[in-house]
Amino acid sequence: MKQYMTWFVAVLMGLTVSVVNAEDEEKYADAMAAFKESAQVNDFFSSAYGYALFPTIGKAGIGIGGAHGKGRVYSQGTHVGNASMTQLSIGAQLGGQAFSEVIFFETKEDLENFQSGNFEFGAQASAVAITASANATAGTTGAGVGASGTSDDAGMQKAAYSNGMAVFTHAKGGLMYEAALSGQKFKYKPL
Repeated sequence: MKQYMTWFVAVLMGLTVSVVNAEDEEKYADAMAAFKESAQVNDFFSSAYGYALFPTIGKAGIGIGGAHGKGRVYSQGTHVGNASMTQLSIGAQLGGQAFSEVIFFETKEDLENFQSGNFEFGAQASAVAITASANATAGTTGAGVGASGTSDDAGMQKAAYSNGMAVFTHAKGGLMYEAALSGQKFKYKPL
């Protein structure tokens, strides 16, 4: 009887892991599809050496704010590791939002710089509405612009690699007013 119980628990755990992995794969596929709706972003997927995809980053603040999300890092289309993003900000801000983010790396060296350990972006300014957003980022390591909305108006800003990187965000929901200095810090863990 004990042997059957052990087998049953093992099968149940295996099924649970399969369901969790399927849900995980679905959220990455959904985020990828949302970014690929923009022809401009789609061009980066085909030209970048690698990219980091964060399907959901949650952000909130009242004067002091924070954000966190987990993602995957890809090299030439192959999943090579996982990353986490943490952000702390101080300044004029109020509200909360959820968004997706993708960071494109132009060359192998740019990707390796991200993978080398703790990586950080500099100053960021953004404005997010419930159904559409536009934002710009600038820092010591790169710059980018992003937009969300319908496929007709998403990604209309011009973006190019800056210091070997290009960053796009896609608002998923929320309402946040922010004009704050903040930095996104990333940690990388290879598979």
